[in-house]
Amino acid sequence: MDSIGSRLREERLRLELTQTEIGERAGVTKNTQRLYEADQRSPKGDYLSSLASIGVDVQFVLTGIRSNPGGGGISDSFGAADEALSVPLYDVEGAAGAGRSLEHETVIGHFPLTAELVAQFGLADARLAGVRVRGDSMEPTLFDGDWTFVNLADTHWMPGGVFLIWVSGELRIKRVQRLAGGAMLLISDNSHYQPEMIPPDRMEDVAVLGRVRTRLGDIA
Repeated sequence: MDSIGSRLREERLRLELTQTEIGERAGVTKNTQRLYEADQRSPKGDYLSSLASIGVDVQFVLTGIRSNPGGGGISDSFGAADEALSVPLYDVEGAAGAGRSLEHETVIGHFPLTAELVAQFGLADARLAGVRVRGDSMEPTLFDGDWTFVNLADTHWMPGGVFLIWVSGELRIKRVQRLAGGAMLLISDNSHYQPEMIPPDRMEDVAVLGRVRTRLGDIA
């Protein structure tokens, strides 16, 4: 079965590293590496960033798409600055919630996005941030541990869609719908969660940070 863990193992073997060796270079134990490869634990952003620095094709690990189909590691295809975007990664669970933008949050890693993938996803004019989903409220659209690309330049929520939003100091990913009179409805795709209405007189407690554009895939 093709998965994050199996592709991670494939990259480790390509680099001729043992689980102990790759773990030492990425700052985790052999047992943690084993759990990652068995899809029993979710890799963290700083771990993925460390992998990229030692030649692991992180784009392939996350998406199954090689950053350089004719070659091997990620380092071969990112020699020029204009060949890739370095997308900062944030973990919503670790968000401080103190400010109405991601600028106040800690970057836990970076994801190098090739020009080919940018074109494929239609993100040429986007200002991107990678945000990790926490919880099951958006299943089956987004699952706990999924990485999503959020376009911070697109905050126009009136037509609806899935957005990263700030609500009373908390960051959430929700489907947003405009109601009559200017109210906002926050919808969880998981039917076990009830919609939440934000009336017009509470809109000062809400900030739309960006539209969720695409999912990199679940890390579970």
